[in-house]
Amino acid sequence: MAQATPTPGKGLLSPTDHMLIMIDFQSQMAFATKSIDAVTLRNNAALVASAAAGFKVPTILTTVAEKSFSGPMFSEVTGPFPGQALLDRTSMNTWEDAAVIERVNAIGKRRIVLAGLWTGVCIVGPALSALDQGFEIYVVTDACGDVSEEAHERAVDRMVSAGAVPMTSLQYLLELQRDWARSETYGLTTGIATRYGGAYGLGIIYAKTMFGASEGH
Repeated sequence: MAQATPTPGKGLLSPTDHMLIMIDFQSQMAFATKSIDAVTLRNNAALVASAAAGFKVPTILTTVAEKSFSGPMFSEVTGPFPGQALLDRTSMNTWEDAAVIERVNAIGKRRIVLAGLWTGVCIVGPALSALDQGFEIYVVTDACGDVSEEAHERAVDRMVSAGAVPMTSLQYLLELQRDWARSETYGLTTGIATRYGGAYGLGIIYAKTMFGASEGH
């Protein structure tokens, strides 16, 4: 008979057990993205970047043809990582870039969370490649986008069928916190949720303003 214990499942992420790779959040890529509107995409990317930076998750920021074609990375993504160099590539598949792989190996985490543009090219490529080499892959699907809803959904289906785990940006933030009694990151988490968490963030503002409320207290 199974015996329950108050411990998290092995499939849940923690701040120390993974790295994040944010890929090609650039103007040229965003212009053709139709599966998600630009405002929501930028908001969700900012949520993921802010969560990773706040919880000190090792993060790789990579672009493709930044100077010659695709343009700068979203400031919402680079802002939480001041001074961090961007790894610029020629390859559509991030996993085929030697500088990125050198950084992946230096970080040394078996779990990798991916987010970026486009889902069916720049996320499918590293996801399938890393899975093939024995890594665990999580994809923040609402911080990804493609040229059509069909392209995005088929890309997610393809990655899930290969073993990747889909999740959302707010889920990523709350999974890193996971217990409101963790007071050292309570303000960080609610602050990010207030700024980028949509209706949930409005609820936090309301509860704190009207009742002085806080989760878990």
